[in-house]
Amino acid sequence: MAKRRTLTVASVNVNGIRAATRNGISSWIADRGADVVTLQEVRATDDIFTTHVDDLWGASWHRMHAESEAKGRAGVAVVSHLPIAAGRIDIGGTAARFNRTGRWVEATFDPDATGLDAPLTVVSAYVHTGDADDESRMEEKLSFFDAMTTRMQYLRRGGRHVLITGDFNVGHTTRDIKNWKGNRNSAGFLEVERAWFDRWFEELGWVDIARSIAGDVDGPYTWWSFRGQAFDRDVGWRIDYQVATPDLAARATDSHVDRAPSYAERWSDHAPLVVDFRI
Repeated sequence: MAKRRTLTVASVNVNGIRAATRNGISSWIADRGADVVTLQEVRATDDIFTTHVDDLWGASWHRMHAESEAKGRAGVAVVSHLPIAAGRIDIGGTAARFNRTGRWVEATFDPDATGLDAPLTVVSAYVHTGDADDESRMEEKLSFFDAMTTRMQYLRRGGRHVLITGDFNVGHTTRDIKNWKGNRNSAGFLEVERAWFDRWFEELGWVDIARSIAGDVDGPYTWWSFRGQAFDRDVGWRIDYQVATPDLAARATDSHVDRAPSYAERWSDHAPLVVDFRI
């Protein structure tokens, strides 16, 4: 048997796994054949999630799921045909209140499973949407970024590879939002939110894989409103990310947004972000 030379990781906000199943996610799963898939906005209990994973990927696939205590809200997961050596829902530190909100889950893989030279921790994160007119909602979002950053820095200690994936609900630069001028005072493009990304990429050395591969271009966008003609006109936002430690990012050979061929063929308002890594 030929040795596998690529590790493919896909990340997508499914906008409800039950709705995504009804709308055709199974075709994308079969065609893409990713090794690891991270999901956001699963919006399901553990038992419903397990049933859908068994039906969509197969009962032999490994999974970690963090459901939200708020019924029908949030929820994140990692699904993999590679065995998961360890999993964690606790984001750590003083941010225990986030552990019941379905916004953070980790899956760690041994080198024997991935073919990499060190353990790999993959995170699925779903950051709050926020509301520029609601101070408490913005404080919750910014507090999550604070906890997230602390945990990210902890995870990278000891030489492991770390990949933080998910829907971060922020466009980092003007290249990441088609209508950025009209959203300068909107949650998702506020300077106070974008400053966290500046810190990750400029101060702490994390790598935004999609941007590093695409270069200085508009997008590629990962989310389009269901309203109006946003999808058809490609009036989108790049708010889904795969952020890696430098050594892992150096192994990335391709980054691609699996944008649906047409509005009618969409099974979520987000499109999957897929990255291939050389192993």
